[in-house]
Amino acid sequence: MSGNKISTLQALVFFLYRFFILRRWCHRSPKQKYQKCPSHGLHQYQDLWNHTLIFNVEGALLKSNSLFPYFMVVAFEAGGVIRSLFLLVLYPFISLMSYEMGLKTMVMLSFFGVKKESFRVGKSVLPKYFLEDVGLEMFQVLKRGGKRVAVSDLPQVMIDVFLRDYLEIEVVVGRDMKMVGGYYLGIVEDKKNLEIAFDKVVQEERLGSGRRLIGITSFNSPSHRSLFSQFCQEIYFVRNSDKKSWQTLPQDQYPKPLIFHDGRLAVKPTPLNTLVLFMWAPFAAVLAAARLVFGLNLPYSLANPFLAFSGIHLTLTVNNHNDLISADRKRGCLFVCNHRTLLDPLYISYALRKKNMKAVTYSLSRLSELLAPIKTVRLTRDRVKDGQAMEKLLSQGDLVVCPEGTTCREPYLLRFSPLFSEVCDVIVPVAIDSHVTFFYGTTASGLKAFDPIFFLLNPFPSYTVQLLDPVSGSSSSTCRGVPDNGKVNFEVANHVQHEIGNALGFECTNLTRRDKYLILAGNNGVVKKK
Repeated sequence: MSGNKISTLQALVFFLYRFFILRRWCHRSPKQKYQKCPSHGLHQYQDLWNHTLIFNVEGALLKSNSLFPYFMVVAFEAGGVIRSLFLLVLYPFISLMSYEMGLKTMVMLSFFGVKKESFRVGKSVLPKYFLEDVGLEMFQVLKRGGKRVAVSDLPQVMIDVFLRDYLEIEVVVGRDMKMVGGYYLGIVEDKKNLEIAFDKVVQEERLGSGRRLIGITSFNSPSHRSLFSQFCQEIYFVRNSDKKSWQTLPQDQYPKPLIFHDGRLAVKPTPLNTLVLFMWAPFAAVLAAARLVFGLNLPYSLANPFLAFSGIHLTLTVNNHNDLISADRKRGCLFVCNHRTLLDPLYISYALRKKNMKAVTYSLSRLSELLAPIKTVRLTRDRVKDGQAMEKLLSQGDLVVCPEGTTCREPYLLRFSPLFSEVCDVIVPVAIDSHVTFFYGTTASGLKAFDPIFFLLNPFPSYTVQLLDPVSGSSSSTCRGVPDNGKVNFEVANHVQHEIGNALGFECTNLTRRDKYLILAGNNGVVKKK
């Protein structure tokens, strides 16, 4: 009897030993393979250039923990208004789901039925929003690494261009999406495929460079934490308190400057911002219609006060030496401006109160051409014909030309075509800037006919028109007879570009309309006539 009691007691002790001691030891044993450290320890690391940094994009690079804004961008830009509204309505339920289930739900709502061939949001729209959410402190750490490997739960098509092209990350491991007939099903591949891809990258790195592997993730990414522990010698964890103290990566520190981006949304679509946007939409439609009707039909003396009352701010600055506006001239005055929206010539006309002005454009929708209160003439891209057309228009009155040939949203100026310098002896540079709150009034891949309407949908859009000192064109008497007159044309164009750039604080570039459309729309920006 006593023997049975002893054996029972021994069994109980052995069970407790296995359950508590061995289980605890087994749980701790993997920790001996790597060191677990807080993320701020990375800043004191001296030889990161000799290490490979493997980091989690959502947990260790982006300041925000919410992925909703990025999926809302995809839903709105690639799927339309109804899809984005549906995503907003379901967001309260998504927030109650687990991380993995919520992610899969947002992928389904945003991508289902989207054609792969026409999906360009990941290249032309999302990089802007991702860059605005990058933490400066973590980016400075990643810059010092010998090689960077990004790991993300987001679909590869959303993050690849942002990380490779704009942050110069060498390896990006995201999740692939299932497709049928060239259309996304809205289903991401299983995490096992992500682990297999990650394992392959790590093994190649070990066999190739032999660098020490350092992992950077967050406490909120348990799946990545277990994944990193299998391969990394050290793991640094980012806490939410660390992210709150991070600064946003400034634009002047982007490895590659963000000059071009597309999409209609000008505000980051957080849940609150998206709710405000949809609540504003009915009022915006009425306000835009009123601005359009009264702005086009009322005389300038009445239209300007009405537009100001409706929330549009127009500021005109004229240099003291600029007396060409009121001068009695046989020919019209040539106003050369940078291009922010299709409304640039119209706002110059409003600012100067001149309704007889004309404008030349490289591309303009039929609807915008019909609605424009000033005469617009399309250029044919034939140098001789376009020059003759501009000279004819100047003989009839004032003319506005945008030599960039396309709009640019960021503080950069594209290369100026020198054609304008050949048709007039006196040129008035005009520096233009515009600001919006909800919607951009420009697009590269969307319907250009709606560009002015989207601009007018904003509650408080603003325009700044600044007339600079006149410059002499290559057709002036001082330039006639010059042996290399073509060189003079380019010098005049570059001079005007730099004058406008200095007035606005914009950077001058040699990029062209073709460069913009190749990046954003995958074409050269030339619309073929049918």
